[in-house]
Amino acid sequence: MWENVFDWEHLPALHDGQFHSIALLDSGDWGWRAQVVNQPGDGRPQVIEVRADRAAGAYVSATVEGPGAGSEVRTRLTPLAPDRTGIDVAFHVPESDPARLAMIGERYRAIYVRLWDEDEAMMVERERALAARRAGRAGTPETVLLGAPEAVRSALPRLVEVGGSRFRIVEVDGELVVHAATCPHWLGPLETAEVVDGCVRCPWHDYAFDVRTGRSTDGRGLTLEAPPRLVMVEGQLALVPA
Repeated sequence: MWENVFDWEHLPALHDGQFHSIALLDSGDWGWRAQVVNQPGDGRPQVIEVRADRAAGAYVSATVEGPGAGSEVRTRLTPLAPDRTGIDVAFHVPESDPARLAMIGERYRAIYVRLWDEDEAMMVERERALAARRAGRAGTPETVLLGAPEAVRSALPRLVEVGGSRFRIVEVDGELVVHAATCPHWLGPLETAEVVDGCVRCPWHDYAFDVRTGRSTDGRGLTLEAPPRLVMVEGQLALVPA
């Protein structure tokens, strides 16, 4: 949960229906401050500051400049079990008119329900991926038979597990390509990422990769895990550990 609170970078990627862009201004153990442009909106930037008090199990997201300046979203986290957390969110806005306050409150509530649902899905999947990584990879990767070439092509894209890692087979410009289906940044899922101009983008933080080479295409320098080789074995396509 705290990892998610401090993760400013995911806002315009995971929450692309709400945030257009973000630029970090400052960060530290206290939290972070960033310039944000919302969408849909009028394009005017806001400065958002998130201040965390881990000991108290609380953090405050405040709009300090731009539209909505003076508003605060105060969140308190209560541990309920190893895998359950109670979440209490309160919205504080500088508005005295009851009708406008009700309208603003309902808009905040609707936005935060959507944002929390998206965050929860990411945290659940990340925990699953971390648990799988902690468990380690069992045994030596073996060759995986896929079937006749025409059958493989008719079922693309295809997700395959080899040696405990997930890989996806796609077709790019008529060529069958195998690429890692897990982002090396935060183990984000790439299995449903659209291939555009031979590249995929992670839905969590927008890290981008060339599926043919696995190399970064966004200048951030990460590389996808090397995929198994796609070969013919007795008339069938197969994945052979690299």
